[in-house]
Amino acid sequence: MSRRLRVGRRLGLHALLMLGVVVSLFPFYWTIVMATNTTEDIYRYPPKLTFGSHLLVNIRQVFDSIQFLGSLLNSLLVASVATVLVLFVDSLAAFTFAKYRFPGRDLIFGVLLGLYLLPTQMALIPQFILMVDIGWVGSLKPLVLPSLANAFGIFWMRQYSLQAVPDELVEASRLDGCGFLRQYWHVGLPTIRPGLAFLGIYTFISVWNDYVWPLVVLVNPDRLTLQVALAQLNTTHITNYSVVMAGALLAVLPLVLVFTLFARHFIADATKGAVRG
Repeated sequence: MSRRLRVGRRLGLHALLMLGVVVSLFPFYWTIVMATNTTEDIYRYPPKLTFGSHLLVNIRQVFDSIQFLGSLLNSLLVASVATVLVLFVDSLAAFTFAKYRFPGRDLIFGVLLGLYLLPTQMALIPQFILMVDIGWVGSLKPLVLPSLANAFGIFWMRQYSLQAVPDELVEASRLDGCGFLRQYWHVGLPTIRPGLAFLGIYTFISVWNDYVWPLVVLVNPDRLTLQVALAQLNTTHITNYSVVMAGALLAVLPLVLVFTLFARHFIADATKGAVRG
C-alpha cells in the first residue's frame, strides 16, 4: 500500500470521526440555542442558529415557575445514593456469579437474564402496591431501593469480572486465608474499577432521567425529582419552549459533570490495564 493511499485513508477516517462528533454534539448545541432565545425565535423560519441574549431571563422564569433547587437536590440525593448502592450490590453479586460455584448458580443467573428482558413497565403496578403496603408512597425511598439489584448491572459486572479477574489470583488469595469479603474487596474491586466506572455513569444517568416511576410514587409537591418538576413547565394551552429548554439545559449540566469525572477514571484504568498487558 502506497503512502499516499494510507494518508488518504487516514484523512477519510478522521473526517468521518469529525462528522460523527458534529452530529452527536448538535442536539446539545441546539438546546443551548433554544435556551438563549425566545419562543418566537424558535418558531422563526429559517431557524435561528445563533445564541441569543435571553438565557438569564429564561432561567429566572424556570426558578419562578417550579421549585427547581429543591427538585435538583432531591434528584442528586436519589441518583447518588442509588448509584453507590447499585455499584456495591451488583458488583458483589457479579463477583459471586463469576468466581464461585454453588448449587443453582446457572439457573439463578438464567432467571436474572429473563427478568432483564422483561419491560420495566410490567413492574410498575406490583411495585406501587408494595410501596403502599409499607407506607413509602410520597417519600424518596421507593426511588432507591427497587433499583438496588439491577439485572443489567449484575450481568455487566459478571461478564467483566470473568475476563478481568484471574482465577489464579482468587485461588491464591483463598490459599492465603482470605475470606469471601476480603477476596471481593482486595482482589475483585481493584481489578473491575473500569467496569464500575461505566456502571456508575449508566446508573446515575438512568436514575436521574427516570420520569414514570417518580411520577407514580411522588405525591408530595415538595418531594418531586427534577424531571417531574420540569414537566410542569409544559402548560395545557401555551408552552414557553425557550423556558422549557433552559430548564432542560440546567438539568443536563450535572450529567455532564458526572460523565466527565467517571469517564476520566474509566479511561485511565482501562489504559493502565492495556499498558500492563
